[in-house]
Amino acid sequence: MNTSKNKKYKSISYAKWGYIFLIPFFTIYILTNFIPLISTIYYSFFENYMSGLKQIGPNFVAFENYKSILFDSDLPKYAYNTLYIWLLGFIPQITISMLLAIWFTNIRLNLKFTSFFKTVIYMPNLIMAAAFAMLFWALFSDIGPINNLMVSLGLEPYRFLAEIKGTRGLVALMNFLMWFGNTTILLMAGIMGIDSSIFEAAQIDGASSWQTFWHVTLPSIKPILVYVLLTSLIGGIQMFDVPQILTDGSGGPDRTSMTMIMFLNKHLFSKNYGMAGAICVILLIVTAILSFTIYNNITEKDTYTKSKELKMKGGKNEK
Repeated sequence: MNTSKNKKYKSISYAKWGYIFLIPFFTIYILTNFIPLISTIYYSFFENYMSGLKQIGPNFVAFENYKSILFDSDLPKYAYNTLYIWLLGFIPQITISMLLAIWFTNIRLNLKFTSFFKTVIYMPNLIMAAAFAMLFWALFSDIGPINNLMVSLGLEPYRFLAEIKGTRGLVALMNFLMWFGNTTILLMAGIMGIDSSIFEAAQIDGASSWQTFWHVTLPSIKPILVYVLLTSLIGGIQMFDVPQILTDGSGGPDRTSMTMIMFLNKHLFSKNYGMAGAICVILLIVTAILSFTIYNNITEKDTYTKSKELKMKGGKNEK
């Protein structure tokens, strides 16, 4: 009897301490995230901006800020810019990261100096985005080393920062270089976590390298791929510092490199707080919907495939 009481007391005690240790985290989260979020949503329904030295508002305007952003602004154009630049960097990022992860973890290839290469490809991830943007601005400016090299080779100089393809391409290239190393390490960790006996069984069954990748490797690292896709998507929507510095905040040429967060920053800089709050809420909703849709679709397909396999196995056993 006493033993059961002691066990109950210990379980209650441990649970209590668990909640106590969570208090600092939730306190900081509420102060730095939750309260500002509620405040942003609240002020998004108000007209509140500076006109010269005069403060206008706050005046309650209901959904007028949202209507102005969605129907009277260039937000759809900036959303397209953001998505286009993100895809331009993400597609080669996931492709090359997958290839490198497979090569580095392939026992048959027995590559040497893998630790060195892993360190090298991860290093750009440690550089601040602002420093990266300044470096590329210096390299690819009209009088930069890249154009000087092209002239010395007898080629026509190219105005990277004055051309739509050039500017978008540079932003996408920087995002790729900064994040493909991190993605490679994550995919390598996922592949190395797969039981080697599964690969051996596939080899014995005569599966080709492509079949092994498609039916063994890819399904096994699906959770990591979902994580990479979601975090990259959220990072793409929040893209700001690289295009901001590279284009000096103009989003040029002709605002084709202006992202949604740069548009938000314009309103914050002009102290149009109500409009900026509405943009934040719209971005929050868009990010949540896209993340939920991607996660739900991938997990639903995975569940459907597993249930189908179980039914097929059940049918074979009955026979």
